Amino acid sequence: MRTDSSPGTLPAREHLPAGNAGTPVLDVVIPVYNEEKDLRPCVLRLHEHLTRTFPYAFRITIADNASTDTTALVAARLEAEIPEVTNFRLEQKGRGRALRTVWSASDAPVLAYMDVDLSTDLNALLPLVAPLISGHSDLAIGSRLARSSRVVRGPKREFISRAYNLILRGSLQARFSDAQCGFKAIRRDVAQVLLPLVEDTGWFFDTEMLVLAERAGLRIHEVPVDWVDDPDSTVHIVKTATDDLKGVWRVGKALATGSLPLDRLTRPFGDDPRDRELTNVPTGLARQLVGFCVVGGLSTLFYLLLYSAFRQFSGSQVANALALLVSAVANTAANRRLTFGVRGRGGAVRHQAQGLVVFGIGLALTSGSLAALNAAGDHPAHSTELAVLIAANLAATVLRFLLFRAWVFPDRDETGTGTGSTVVAAHTPSSPAYRPSPAPSTPPHGTSAAYPPLPHRRPVPYGQPHQTTQVRAGEAVDGSWRDATLHLQPVRPHDTDPGDPR
Repeated sequence: MRTDSSPGTLPAREHLPAGNAGTPVLDVVIPVYNEEKDLRPCVLRLHEHLTRTFPYAFRITIADNASTDTTALVAARLEAEIPEVTNFRLEQKGRGRALRTVWSASDAPVLAYMDVDLSTDLNALLPLVAPLISGHSDLAIGSRLARSSRVVRGPKREFISRAYNLILRGSLQARFSDAQCGFKAIRRDVAQVLLPLVEDTGWFFDTEMLVLAERAGLRIHEVPVDWVDDPDSTVHIVKTATDDLKGVWRVGKALATGSLPLDRLTRPFGDDPRDRELTNVPTGLARQLVGFCVVGGLSTLFYLLLYSAFRQFSGSQVANALALLVSAVANTAANRRLTFGVRGRGGAVRHQAQGLVVFGIGLALTSGSLAALNAAGDHPAHSTELAVLIAANLAATVLRFLLFRAWVFPDRDETGTGTGSTVVAAHTPSSPAYRPSPAPSTPPHGTSAAYPPLPHRRPVPYGQPHQTTQVRAGEAVDGSWRDATLHLQPVRPHDTDPGDPR
């Protein structure tokens, strides 16, 4: 699927306007497993903080992760005492499973979670969710590794945390600073599209979610936090580290093979691109030319380095053929992904085969140039050979672009007919994201019809019955997501999904 003509299933970000409504703005999930001692103090402290500082309606959801002690009893009592508290029981362990299940069933536009030990200072909660409410960001994470963060923990955990983040940067090219801090938030419309791609159900859930979001181009906001290590933490470091490394390998393999449909997570430019025109942005042919020139320049340098290396132990014709063959395969793969926006493994073999035909034409041009140079004089200088090859490659490059655009990667619409390549940025109201209630024909001044107003918190007397929604683990309110563990399947570039509005 072409990324330049596929806005994805997510609409442009919009600020959620303030007002009165019945749905909480924020749903804070606390996943727990055998936390009978810490659960009640945590919930009471969090509830007091939100009541005092958060200006909108909120909900605290206890995700009981198959506890075997009296955690379930404590959670039930808290739900009965505090109207803003909801209890959710799962019969299978796994923090990732708990978060995905509860987030998928929640109706709040902003979803968050924090660890029950409250190691993170709660003053960072409002800065965490504010960019999501304003529409500035898609996800937000607390970072213990930011320069302005204040962290109290032992050297062992400090070393493990920093080593793990270095592994993520080196293997998955992650740019966020802290993957494991138990203090994160996500917009519900993003969660509905992103979470089905996340396969892990344990501690690697956070990392996988962030890596996929970052690779898809979603905006991740980082908040420096004050964090104090919990000496009584029940996390098994060795087992968690082993599972995380396995997850890194699995996600890296999926990204390398292109089996993840990350183009479904792309957003249009800005808050509403339909209200303005984008100027000075390369589109269609101009954008492809820019990408092709960048790839071509890098490929030429790669080719010259290979030629110089092969020339040390072979003749000029053999060195040229080998260098051109290797660089042509790399050039076709780079242009396929970067210049023409084709993702996934579907058609990759055919594209490489067609690229080899183009390679044959380039080989004929460069080999003919070398033959003409050798016929003109015996033993030409190496610098002369390189100059002739550069000129021949420039001619071959122009021809290669024309063949790539017209034959190897032709522009196609959904019906397979040729169309021009343009930048399309539009809302997709049929997205399985946060579905707004029907807006009035004339919205109130200062509000948007795209989303209902954000509800302010309304005090409810203690002891009043609080309605909750009973949902089985792995099932959303609408009955979807029947299995909490979703298996990924390779997606071909031109496959269509019956549920995808594109």
